[in-house]
Amino acid sequence: MPVAVAHLAFAVGVVPLIFAAMSHFVPVLTRTGDPAPWVGRLPWLAQAAGLLAVLAMQGMLPYWLLYGAATVDLVLAAFLLNWMAARARASLGSPHPGWRWYGAALGCLMLALLAILLTAIWPAYWYPLRLFHLHLNTIGLVGLAALGTLPVLMPTVLGKPDPEAAGWLHRRLWLVAGGALVVATGAAVVWPLAAPGAALVLVAALGLVGQWVRRFGIRPLLADGAAASLLAAVVGLLLTLAAGVAHGAGLLPARPSLLAWGAGFLLPLVSGALSQLLPVWRWPGPVTPERRLMRDKLAASGGWRALLFLLAALALLADLQGLAGGILLLALLLFVVNLLQAVRVRRSTR
Repeated sequence: MPVAVAHLAFAVGVVPLIFAAMSHFVPVLTRTGDPAPWVGRLPWLAQAAGLLAVLAMQGMLPYWLLYGAATVDLVLAAFLLNWMAARARASLGSPHPGWRWYGAALGCLMLALLAILLTAIWPAYWYPLRLFHLHLNTIGLVGLAALGTLPVLMPTVLGKPDPEAAGWLHRRLWLVAGGALVVATGAAVVWPLAAPGAALVLVAALGLVGQWVRRFGIRPLLADGAAASLLAAVVGLLLTLAAGVAHGAGLLPARPSLLAWGAGFLLPLVSGALSQLLPVWRWPGPVTPERRLMRDKLAASGGWRALLFLLAALALLADLQGLAGGILLLALLLFVVNLLQAVRVRRSTR
């Protein structure tokens, strides 16, 4: 079923990846030690809960297990949020403001999961609660986690510092978090309320792109495959925010705008972030030639992938689903080829 497929991607893929990224970045942002082993298990537990939810939606397990899976994810998010707050309190000096974006993202996830649990109590409000859940996940959880990571990740990708990153994160949290809540509430209640929320997120994302162009220049952003993918993700977010407003005004169906969000924002974001982070997760500690080579192989076609993902999003918004599917398949094949080459780095360097 379409809802099961969507949650296969989101609950089984995206949420565990976000949990893993948070457990990686929070110790860096708070200047504390490596996370305890139980923190590393949270993404796996979230993935198991997501799979349980997918099987329940598909009718392969009793439907009431969906609420059990949502409860498990809610508890896991609360544990992760509590760990993050403890790390912030234990920070040497003031923690980097990026951790607060992760806290806000987890807060959005918890509210989204609570909305699903409330559908069991108030089934008459299933549709507005579902819309609240959907928008808090897409713009709240993923949007906040992404925009909270990108100002730190992009300088790392390019190997150049950005002294303005912390200031941007400090100033813009209320814009994006407030915007996500306004969009989710407006989508659930009355769509004109969602437009100002989308505008808040759009202003913050546009400001981030402008800051990158001023600091790094457009050519380095496009020349590096991982950087190009991350830049494309922000452009895709801007595109789909505009599409979401058009949908609310009745000018665009819901399905193309949601699919375009996945193609134009989520896929370049995940592929670009993995191009930088997978080598670090595989070889923690000091930089090694193997890590550099694995990173280069993952980012090799990043610029072309970024372009293809954005073209696929545009094709979806134009209701050219066949064309969009072909473009997406080509982009994903490029990433799979790069991934297969990257995971063989250890054998090739011996």
